[in-house]
Amino acid sequence: MFAFLSSTRKALTRAVFVSAALAVAACQPITVGGGTSAGGGAGPTIDTSAPVPVALLIPKSSEGAGGVATALENAARLAIADLTNVKIDLRVYDTGGSTEQAATLAQQAVADGAQIILGPLFADAANAAGVAVANQNVNILSFSNNASIAGGNVFVLGPTFENTANRLMSFAARQGKTKVLIAHPNNVEGQFGRNAVQQAASRNGIAVASVNGFEFSQQGVVAAVPQIKSAMDSTGADTLVLTSNSAGALPILAQMLPEAGVSPANIQYIGLGRWDVPAQTLDLPGLQNGWFAMPDQAMIQNFQTRYTQAYGNAPHQLAGLAYDGIAAIGALVEAGNSKALTAGALTQGAGFQGVSGAFRLRPNGTNERALAVAMVRDKQVVIIDPAPSKFSGAGF
Repeated sequence: MFAFLSSTRKALTRAVFVSAALAVAACQPITVGGGTSAGGGAGPTIDTSAPVPVALLIPKSSEGAGGVATALENAARLAIADLTNVKIDLRVYDTGGSTEQAATLAQQAVADGAQIILGPLFADAANAAGVAVANQNVNILSFSNNASIAGGNVFVLGPTFENTANRLMSFAARQGKTKVLIAHPNNVEGQFGRNAVQQAASRNGIAVASVNGFEFSQQGVVAAVPQIKSAMDSTGADTLVLTSNSAGALPILAQMLPEAGVSPANIQYIGLGRWDVPAQTLDLPGLQNGWFAMPDQAMIQNFQTRYTQAYGNAPHQLAGLAYDGIAAIGALVEAGNSKALTAGALTQGAGFQGVSGAFRLRPNGTNERALAVAMVRDKQVVIIDPAPSKFSGAGF
């Protein structure tokens, strides 16, 4: 425990605690302007009896991202092999991690006949690609989770803060929670998390009693502890939401807040990030009896096993997004509808089955993924509300 907390404090001192891995960088929201809206994302008319040209835009030659790109391509090909009555003509384009190249290649892919684009990986590249082909009647299923680029012809496949926050606030409301305090770092990631929790709380009838931002440094996190304690006492909040993950401020907050008197025995802790990664996070005092959301682990394990058998190594944690994209395209094309790749078809309410379970694309370009609510009990993960196996209704 001490080594874990100590290393986190050192990372905070260096102000690098959000750059632990490429996967985090690829999935964290960044400000790149609004989503594309021109063109409306209507989508083409296709011949479902013929192979469907699908462009895959990935940063194969990008320094540091080549491994992710390979995993995404492998997962896409694995998904294609799983299709029975649909043929996909996958055409791979190397963006090199360049925003400008992504835009150029998106136009080239459409000129080459692509009916839909899968990728790019990074938010700014996906946004640029969407703008580049917005008037060419082709939709983009990007691997980003940045909701700010979603809209028009751009959809994001990555798990979003909005989806996680809504799942947790909906569950909290059903458990009788009425007043929440939000603690977040004053950086882009923290602000996105804060906004997602505020909106989800309002949507589910939970009052936001206080919003406590803190400086993105060790000193700032430590200084926030008494402020959060004071706000909890003065507002009477029954729930505390921490937007930070294990690579950020979470270990310090989850250690020091209980020491300051914010007891998990009296206050419901909720996390916007995964608390089971790395495993030692589960030892933190403030997380005991706390809630967080996670996808169906049995389904993910099944995908990881099949991927490893096919390619000889475990998949990158983002690889499943490419599988999901092909699975959605395949399911729609198999239905025989010539409008299978239009925005209307892509956003069907029933959604699709992917690597981690049910998911669906929303008309605003974001996505909704079926998540389980987990509790940390005796330093172990216990599922207290399983992920739904399918969707019903219009969603949030």
